[in-house]
Amino acid sequence: MKHISDKNHTINKRLHKLYGPEMAPRAVDSIIDLIFKYKSRIQSKAYQLTEKDVILITYGDQVNKDYEPSLQTLKGFMDKHLKGVVNSVHILPFYPYSSDDGFSVVNYSAVDPKMGSWREIEQISGEYRLMVDGVINHISQFSDWFKAFLEGDPYFQDFFTEVDPSVDLSKVVRPRALPLLSEFVDSKGESRHVWTTFSKDQVDLNYKSHRVLRNVLDALFYYVEKGATLIRLDAIAFIWKEIGTECVHLEQTHELIQLMREVLHEVAPEVIIITETNVPHHENVSYFGSGDDEAQMVYNFALPPLLVHSVLNSNTETLTKWAKTLTLPSDKVCFFNFTASHDGIGLRPVKGVLTDEEVQYIGDTVKEHGGLVSYKTDADGSKSPYELNCSYIDALTHPSEADEIRYKRMLLAQATVLAMPGVPGVYFHSLVGSRNYHDGVKHSGVNRTINREKYNIDWLEKELEAEGKLPKRILETYKKIITIRINEAAFNPFGKFEFLDLGTALFVVDQHSVNGDDRVLAIHNFSNQEVTCVLPEKIQFPLKNILELDASEETIYESPSIKLAPYQMLWLKGNIK
Repeated sequence: MKHISDKNHTINKRLHKLYGPEMAPRAVDSIIDLIFKYKSRIQSKAYQLTEKDVILITYGDQVNKDYEPSLQTLKGFMDKHLKGVVNSVHILPFYPYSSDDGFSVVNYSAVDPKMGSWREIEQISGEYRLMVDGVINHISQFSDWFKAFLEGDPYFQDFFTEVDPSVDLSKVVRPRALPLLSEFVDSKGESRHVWTTFSKDQVDLNYKSHRVLRNVLDALFYYVEKGATLIRLDAIAFIWKEIGTECVHLEQTHELIQLMREVLHEVAPEVIIITETNVPHHENVSYFGSGDDEAQMVYNFALPPLLVHSVLNSNTETLTKWAKTLTLPSDKVCFFNFTASHDGIGLRPVKGVLTDEEVQYIGDTVKEHGGLVSYKTDADGSKSPYELNCSYIDALTHPSEADEIRYKRMLLAQATVLAMPGVPGVYFHSLVGSRNYHDGVKHSGVNRTINREKYNIDWLEKELEAEGKLPKRILETYKKIITIRINEAAFNPFGKFEFLDLGTALFVVDQHSVNGDDRVLAIHNFSNQEVTCVLPEKIQFPLKNILELDASEETIYESPSIKLAPYQMLWLKGNIK
């Protein structure tokens, strides 16, 4: 008889809690079989997050070249521009899909042939730490699983959630202004009303079926076998449904994530779970669990809109006040910090942090900058803004503003993220200063396309070689800041940190290493004016600015009164007590 480790007999307990005494034994047997299947195929490797970890966020077909798999082209770009600077890559869903730029997966175990094959994925994971998406809340209506459901295959009849449309579902939290139930016609010509949280093409899976759990875990193990060491659980907050509740953040959802982590760690304890929960901040951080049983990393979703708010207002009071509330349940977890991603700039995470008027101001300003605003349906039937759709550089600056302002504001925001406690994520479009892609929105009809343009690699390389052009300047400076960061132990994601309130225009992060021997005081001026910063008396001098981006910048500071030019950043290192 096969046995799992004594340490993880909690797997058995969790399965009984989720499935009850009748179904749990079958679930236990199938998952133990799965564990032993992959134990013979996966060689576990030690992996600990450090200051060296920086994650590029990109589509698998972000850059393209004729007659070459786009994943190969992507690796070529990374090897040329990012080798030794960025050590990890989050390749957004590279599986065959039917919509949403990959987030409606047709086949979990295949690579979209337009991008390449598992061979290209393994070549990337052989040289970069690989983060993949577990798009496991839902699956495409064109998947074999859903087709089998509609065809009446008994094995798949409980894979999806059918609900009588007359049932009251008004309590369910809605992330989109779309119907919660979608109507499908099965092979007998009968209507089936199925739960679809995000769109008709994204049919929610039913985790009340242990067979769904087993098949999804099989897919996640397969990604680990192909080299993934980080797994992003997409839209995970909505994964368990209980009619009569909000169907978000349910107790079973947390239980399920904890179970998935324990099952994966039976084979590969180095795997890091990252939860994607674009919700109010206090709800988001609940996915850390106790600090050693759930997600090891949580997206810091409030940070992107707060940085936009701070730049647009030349004021960091709210940002600093919010940052001072950041706490972690243990020294085994950390935040995943970013400014931009394939999605828009979420507004739900700053509910209760920014006022409705402040959110409205950001939305109006982003529209003036050429961006868009997306809305969701609230419980009372009204609609409210949930996301800004705009390239990050355009969110920060008006099209009429000079490139120099654009450059300074963009790098200020990116440097702030790199100085934050945790692991930084760098979206491809932020790396090269991409602008709003309006033609893409016209073509797709989807607001998020505005920040998802794909590039011909030859055209992009010419842009990056053009002296004085914004893409080249941003990429070169961005890489320089990252290089400084990854060589400072003070930026270890598990070190101690503090946020200092030294002025309404300044954002100040005091970071130090795990052993306390290394320390950096990162000061960022969010104003378009010169600002004087007076450092606390406890700080000893001299201090050296390790963030030397301009030859004219002063490098050694001997007194507590320091002047910062508009949008200047200083990372000071010295005998800081």
